Amino acid sequence: MSKKFTTLGRIKVKIDKTDRKVMKILQENSKLTNLELSKNIGLSPAPTLERVKKLERGGVLASYHAVVDPQTIGLNVKTFVLVDLAWQKPNALDNFIKKINKIPEVLECYIITGEADLLLKIICKDMAAYEQLLFRTLSQIEEIERMKTLIALSKAKDSKVLPFNY
Repeated sequence: MSKKFTTLGRIKVKIDKTDRKVMKILQENSKLTNLELSKNIGLSPAPTLERVKKLERGGVLASYHAVVDPQTIGLNVKTFVLVDLAWQKPNALDNFIKKINKIPEVLECYIITGEADLLLKIICKDMAAYEQLLFRTLSQIEEIERMKTLIALSKAKDSKVLPFNY
């Protein structure tokens, strides 16, 4: 059995097949009790809990979250925005990131290669709210040279479970 190492967090963590199973199960449902988790992986509760704690201490299991369905709370428009920065401005990237981190509708921001410099994932109540965000907030960020909006029409796949069979 091959073991992988990671140095995330404070300790070096050996990750084996059982650890991968723990990570997969907890990604699918982090509300499981330790007893339920132990039954699913075929260990008794004490070593199961120790594995979970080891993965938490090592930074592998970084946090636990409730996943809220945006549409159930009235957030119906998801857009992806390609951003080209005005690199001639001093500290363009750092200043842009500071500003974008203050906008709650921007859920994710990636520095990318290819057609643009950054990719934003944005969620809004409706098109009117997105239009207001676009023209009154995003377009006022001086580090942005150009933007291109891609509107998500529907969701074909939305998995939060990382692939472990590598």
